[in-house]
Amino acid sequence: MHRSDWNYKYMYDHQAIEKKWQARWKKERAHATGTDQTKPKRYVLDMFPYPSGAGLHAGHVESYTATDIYARYSRARGYNVLRPQGFDAFGLPAENYAIKTGIHPAKTTREAVATFTRQIDSLGLSYDWERSVTTSEPEYYRWTQWIFLLLYKKGLAYKKKAKVNWCDGCQTVLANEQVDNGQCDRCVGVVVQKDLEQWFFKITDFIEDCEEGGNIFKGLLSGLEDIDWPSSTKAAQRNWIGRSEGVEADFSVNGGQEKVRVFTTRVDTIFGCTYIVLAPEHPLLESWKDRISNWSELESYRAATRAKTDMQRTDLNKDKTGVRLEGLSALNPLSGESVPLYVADYVLASYGTGAVMAVPAHDERDLIFAKKYNLPIRTVVLPAGGSPTEAEAFTGEGQLIDSGSFTGLDSAAARQAMADHLVQAGSGSRKLNYRLRDWLVSRQRYWGAPIPIIYCPVCGTVPVPEKDLPVLLPTDVDFRPTGESPLKYSASFQTVVCPNCGGAAKRESDTMDTFVCSSWYYLRYADPGNKDALADPQALAYWLPVDVYVGGAEHSVLHLLYARFFAKVLQKYGQISFNEPFLKLRHQGIILGEDGNKMSKSKGNVVNPDEFVEKSGADSLRIYEMFMGPLEDMKPWNSQGIVGVRRFLEKVSVVGDNFSGQDDKKVRSLLHKTIKKVGEDIEEFRYNTAISALMILINSLHEARTEAGWPLAPASMEKLFIILAPFAPHLAEEIWEKSGHTESIFKSAWPEYDQSLIKDEMINLVIQINGKLRATLEAPADISETQALELARGSESIKKWLAEKEVIKHIFVPERLLNIIVK
Repeated sequence: MHRSDWNYKYMYDHQAIEKKWQARWKKERAHATGTDQTKPKRYVLDMFPYPSGAGLHAGHVESYTATDIYARYSRARGYNVLRPQGFDAFGLPAENYAIKTGIHPAKTTREAVATFTRQIDSLGLSYDWERSVTTSEPEYYRWTQWIFLLLYKKGLAYKKKAKVNWCDGCQTVLANEQVDNGQCDRCVGVVVQKDLEQWFFKITDFIEDCEEGGNIFKGLLSGLEDIDWPSSTKAAQRNWIGRSEGVEADFSVNGGQEKVRVFTTRVDTIFGCTYIVLAPEHPLLESWKDRISNWSELESYRAATRAKTDMQRTDLNKDKTGVRLEGLSALNPLSGESVPLYVADYVLASYGTGAVMAVPAHDERDLIFAKKYNLPIRTVVLPAGGSPTEAEAFTGEGQLIDSGSFTGLDSAAARQAMADHLVQAGSGSRKLNYRLRDWLVSRQRYWGAPIPIIYCPVCGTVPVPEKDLPVLLPTDVDFRPTGESPLKYSASFQTVVCPNCGGAAKRESDTMDTFVCSSWYYLRYADPGNKDALADPQALAYWLPVDVYVGGAEHSVLHLLYARFFAKVLQKYGQISFNEPFLKLRHQGIILGEDGNKMSKSKGNVVNPDEFVEKSGADSLRIYEMFMGPLEDMKPWNSQGIVGVRRFLEKVSVVGDNFSGQDDKKVRSLLHKTIKKVGEDIEEFRYNTAISALMILINSLHEARTEAGWPLAPASMEKLFIILAPFAPHLAEEIWEKSGHTESIFKSAWPEYDQSLIKDEMINLVIQINGKLRATLEAPADISETQALELARGSESIKKWLAEKEVIKHIFVPERLLNIIVK
């Protein structure tokens, strides 16, 4: 049968087949996690979803199918596979919906979980639902509270008054990581600054390697070297942590004993400093009130700054503004030059010392500010062969000019020499700074895990005893946000006695950031039913860490950073034995609407997976999303594309109707090449090329079919369907059963390819002369070095390049090239 004969008469009933096998898998517990811990394991995990009322979207299907293929393949390779799924169920969307409708978020969450579960099952995804967790259930958040108490007892959870990001739309505080360009990443509302007393986790204690009990534990920075993650994600975390080595230098104020200490990573540019900039919150400003002649102007500027977030203030594209401190100046400790003092909001009190030396010639922000306020611009570092320019800042390394005794040194040597000079003179010190700040975890909302703290007028702050966990969310609350947690007004929640003295006390009314719940969930899957511990140590030791983790890149400095922090805390204090939670990470790309835009209800371009499962089948949807392009790429949806995939599966069903045939040498060779290709591609998540190889093989079967049958014998056909099964599990099961098998195809081992069959009989041998391509010659795949040289010498294309030349040597790469070196 030729491809041109193909038409829809070969339709198969996908709805009946898929429902049949989904019911059987459930009945037979086909996806239950293996218990034989003598086998090698693979823990394959998705970033668990928030169960919104909208249900699954195309992006969920993409990432979940990718891990499903990998999990099914791994089982066939003999691994014990842990593949769980759960729900990140606390958070603002459910609470906001409750405010709008009056329906309790626990009810809407349960309904959404049921919808998600049904949709996931309709795709044939092989999750072990017996291990499912939902973060809003008390049996789960009991252990979230337990981890909070561990952090508290170890001095890693603390409460302090601080300037925080406040979202008026959500009526709660946000961590820095949840603010994007001055807007809330949830509601896109404007974020302002407030001074509030809040709970923090000391994530900054784990930036660098740390020691406990004589053991060294890797920190957030060095741990990145040990994991197989996308380089862009590692870079995002390094940038967010913002490690910078530099110098703190003292500039004396008005030539007296009082000092302004600045932090700089480029002390080699200090002779180019033409002014000093302080953050509006700098503590020295209040002490200078009587000495600053334009204090009222400064106060107005500081008041305006308080309405801005750190993100807004440090935006490189924003207009640079500031106020000169009239009546004050500072003395450069190396040049001895007096420079003016300014206050500008692009300097943050929380970074470094809250003061910087401004070098307009060598810093882009300083240059913009200097041009605006007509301040001097002095070049002191030149690139090789360069000359001074005020058109743009030179921020690279170079050679120093006009820098006193340091003139002529390169930047690196100058930094070392200048730092030594400042330290010896008592005018500075070497310093290490970080951009990362401690994680703010308090939230003034209802739908979250209560913070297990009690406040007693006699005993002070008292942790809830572990035996009293979980601290349950009350039900007698008004969900409407007021800027304070609704728990504050719950009589049943607040009426409590102090665990220490037995006197009247009150509970902490804030709940925890939902990222706290998702920072450890992967551990609970190892032993989700445990009522006595977070998880059994033996289960943790066997299953963890996660071998493969798939989810969105948008979590690079949120969930992924926090989860790494929790793992490092738990390892340091003996709860787990590993340092990094996710060994291999892959991101799925965004699937755009058919119009090329991001999917949204307002644009009417949202793809509903249910529609395509019903119309074309789950197997078609799975393969289409994997075939669209590389997993990590952004890709537009194309409804015609899924039609093409459906036709491919119909061709597969025709092949599966009858296994009769004999092995054709050429097709059998292609089969074994495909076994090799598909296995290697699955390991590397190159699903689009694996599917392409399967399509080529199926087309070859149809093209080579004769009246005698298919060009593969039944034993070879079985290998084909085993490697197809992870991609199209329902159809593969149906064909397997029709061929006479009584056990699931997923109990079959992954086929080994025959090395002798994957070698091509003929190859294209590249012939080079002195490294330059001169010919490509067809040759036997097993051609020897001597034979290759003879073949080249006999080629008319090569003879002219060898004429009257002396062959010095030749380099032979079997099956690839021959390079002849002549003179």
